Amino acid sequence: MDSRTYAFEGAEPEIHEDAHVSREATLVGDVTVEADASVWPGVVLRGDVAPVRIGRAAHVGDNATLHGSEVSRGVMVGHGAVLNDTFVAAGAMVGFNSTVTDSTIGTRSIVASGTVVPADYEVPPESFVRGMPASVTPLEETNIDPDEVFEEYHSGEYTNLAERHEELFE
Repeated sequence: MDSRTYAFEGAEPEIHEDAHVSREATLVGDVTVEADASVWPGVVLRGDVAPVRIGRAAHVGDNATLHGSEVSRGVMVGHGAVLNDTFVAAGAMVGFNSTVTDSTIGTRSIVASGTVVPADYEVPPESFVRGMPASVTPLEETNIDPDEVFEEYHSGEYTNLAERHEELFE
């Protein structure tokens, strides 16, 4: 694997042999990428001040930046998203170009593209989050079919796509 990985103060990135990390991604310090996860081109995972954890079958889209954050199993982080000191629970989605700071995103929640989640937000499970600053609505109170959204964008398809990109992840 040719990804740009760098040790920091004795901590080195750990990448599971079944993970897909683009050789054009940058991983620094205390970073863990679990099996079946994918880290796409331009992603920066900085585990220099606090650890970065990418859970099993989680996917971090092109040009996203994560600093001191954890994304759990089956999480989708969209292209260009920024997560700083954030925890994203299993099965949640963070949309393109969203910014999430020092917050928790609950299980199976959807953060809409372009949303700004300010510090100290606690998003409950199965919520829809949108706006600048973010406002939270329970998914059951929206016309969004979360199963349809998760089916269309969720991690199984990204795992398959990453496996088909032989040169990108060699």
